[in-house]
Amino acid sequence: MRAHDERSPMRAVVIVAGGRSMRFGDRDKVTADLADVPMIRRVADRLAGVVDTLVVNCRTDQMDAIATALAGLDARYTTDTDPDRGPAAGIRTGLDFVRAEQPAIEYAAVVAADMPLVDPRFVSHLFDRAAGHDAAIPRSDGRLQPLQAVYRVDATADACAAALSRDERRVTAAVADLDRVVIEEQELREHADTATLTNVNTRAEIAALTDRFADQAE
Repeated sequence: MRAHDERSPMRAVVIVAGGRSMRFGDRDKVTADLADVPMIRRVADRLAGVVDTLVVNCRTDQMDAIATALAGLDARYTTDTDPDRGPAAGIRTGLDFVRAEQPAIEYAAVVAADMPLVDPRFVSHLFDRAAGHDAAIPRSDGRLQPLQAVYRVDATADACAAALSRDERRVTAAVADLDRVVIEEQELREHADTATLTNVNTRAEIAALTDRFADQAE
């Protein structure tokens, strides 16, 4: 985890890993090997240097495999009591865990477990941009990217709970009424590798990224 400066606020990240990987095939994509490293491990390793607390939200049946993938990291786990209700439920569960266990943490990043190229510099920038607001969310190709964003813990957990009570599972609907800063394309390019928002849904996509990591290792 990052070397914490006592003058700066504590930061958490919630890695959302509870999806069913329907397009990936017969196994859980978040623990699939990406150039010999589980994908979720690549996400966690990139984020560990910019946060103080690492929380993983997943289903109960994923817990053992994910814990094995993250062995050696100081990670905490919280499982969905009502799985398969979408990422808004995962975000709510993760943020509820943060505010119960570490109430001094005001802001938390939320990052999907299938974003192995997440740029830690960009996540740190999102923390800076969220200060004084409820959220800092990037927009790419005209679409908000709520699964690589920073949120005020209390406001966002409550917003997700309210949306789920209306049976609304889209994260964009859950955060629609938050006081949010939107990070547009130009600002994103100034503070991040443009691949930061890349997510993996298929075996072909993970194979393409495997080649990228192999090229970087040479």
